Amino acid sequence: MIDLHTHSTASDGALSPAALMHKAVEEGLSAIALTDHDTLDGLPEAKEAAGGLGLRFVPGVEIEIAFSPGEFHLLGLDFSLPAGSLAEAAGELAESRNQRNRLMFDKLGELGLDVDYDEFRAASGGGMIGRPHIAELMVTHRLARNKQDAFDRYLAKGRPFYVQKACMDLERALRVIKEAGGLAFVAHPLSLFVSWTRMRSLMTEWKAMGMDGIEAWHPLARTVDCERLEAMGRAEGLRISAGSDFHGPSRPERRLGRGPGGRIIEDSYLDALAR
Repeated sequence: MIDLHTHSTASDGALSPAALMHKAVEEGLSAIALTDHDTLDGLPEAKEAAGGLGLRFVPGVEIEIAFSPGEFHLLGLDFSLPAGSLAEAAGELAESRNQRNRLMFDKLGELGLDVDYDEFRAASGGGMIGRPHIAELMVTHRLARNKQDAFDRYLAKGRPFYVQKACMDLERALRVIKEAGGLAFVAHPLSLFVSWTRMRSLMTEWKAMGMDGIEAWHPLARTVDCERLEAMGRAEGLRISAGSDFHGPSRPERRLGRGPGGRIIEDSYLDALAR
């Protein structure tokens, strides 16, 4: 059992990079990729912990790409550290995220919440802050009933406190991943919210641009749709990966090493990383 898509406290996961590696071993995984959002900060800690546990570690990152109508997330996998231009690009995105968060904190002041962003970030462990952290803060201060309510009323796209996130251009993202010696995969393609006809067309375009593969298997998709994505991807000559998108207890439907319906992510999907 393996997992090629997970998150730690370096972005919006619940476990530290080292703790995530320990949990992977407890769950019976033989290989795992850490793919935090827009940051490589957790990779050294995770790599060291995985090495001590005899766990194959795959350095990774998840980058948001400018796209409409849905969300386009790109996974960079199995690159060399310290990753050069990829690390620089991730640093730019992280700084952009900080500026976005400051704007959202300014908006929170309209509800009478006076919390310093830098102090909040330090108290949260100093890692990357995202909308889920802000939603939790709103719940703590009784500005929302729960995290979903915070998103529905304030933080989701089109809501009053939403601030557009800076995204990377696909061509640049592919370039910096390749320069770091990595492979590029489209994460959970169904989040693009396009028709199957458009999906096939996009796969053809991606392949021509140098995309390596797609993450066909994701726990929030139906098995039949994952099978269809895999078949389409293979027909286009794309590599096929699989991941749980694990975050921790806050998203119990995403179980480490498991895909849709609790299906085990078998180690055969490591073939996606073969050189």
